[in-house]
Amino acid sequence: MNPAGRRPRLLSLLLPLAAAALIAGCASAARAGGGGADGRIVAVGAENQYANVISQIGGRYVSATAIESNPNTDPHSFEASPKVAELVSSARLVVQNGLGYDTYMNKIEAASPSASRKVIDVQTLLGLPDSTPNPHLWYKPQTMPAVAGALVKDLSAIQPAHAAYFAANARRFDASLQPWYRALKQFAQRYPGTPVATTEPVGDYMLEAAGTRNLTPFGLQADIMNGVDPALQDVTFQNNLFSGHQVKVFVYNQQVTDSLTQSFLSAAGKAGIPVVGVYETMPTPGYDYQTWMLAEVNALERAVADRVSTRRLS
Repeated sequence: MNPAGRRPRLLSLLLPLAAAALIAGCASAARAGGGGADGRIVAVGAENQYANVISQIGGRYVSATAIESNPNTDPHSFEASPKVAELVSSARLVVQNGLGYDTYMNKIEAASPSASRKVIDVQTLLGLPDSTPNPHLWYKPQTMPAVAGALVKDLSAIQPAHAAYFAANARRFDASLQPWYRALKQFAQRYPGTPVATTEPVGDYMLEAAGTRNLTPFGLQADIMNGVDPALQDVTFQNNLFSGHQVKVFVYNQQVTDSLTQSFLSAAGKAGIPVVGVYETMPTPGYDYQTWMLAEVNALERAVADRVSTRRLS
């Protein structure tokens, strides 16, 4: 099933009829010039981690804006405003996650079609089917190098004179990911098969790359992600992971908490199990994509090695 059909908390687009007329005509000047008034390419990342990578690859020739950047809000309940629609419709380049995570982008793009707009849909870029159960693709180590490569191609098509510059930035970006990759490999070697529990599958790709064993049933993770009341047996199973000291760390989506999440946090605390908070949007200020990913792995290692919790990245 398409994730958009099974996730009631998915991002929705609420645009009044007046806004539809607005987005149809607001971007003609930017399209005609191929960029903003200063000559830079106008770009949009649906989530700020994608906008950050756009900025790193595009450098001084790109003006990148993030739609979602508040780490204190639930991205699943985001509602795009007419102002957001205007921003997206004026962009020459867009990066969006796909997998039903940011469907409002598709609606805006359809309402303001442009043959010159480059759209990088990360789901499509990675060749993932709609049935892919975990949409949090930025935690997958293979994702951002693929995005960087696609950005070089599309930015170079828009401004061919700067193709070498974009390619050089991508090489530097790829090199800057190496500390994260090494940290994942080292964790897997030092703590192979570490048992963990989670709330949602936000950090699951990272946990997989670190060689952990996620003992939380995926059905429970999906229910919490989708805002569905989980089965009682799954909740009981999760609580037993804590009371039975079957896991070394509890990884939770600190950006979206409710009474059930709080009860799990309490159970983990009573059992002396350290917790690590993960994010759906890049915490700011103080981080770029690669330092954020490295900080999460370091927090995971502190939890396992030193039993130190990191609920929020500072």
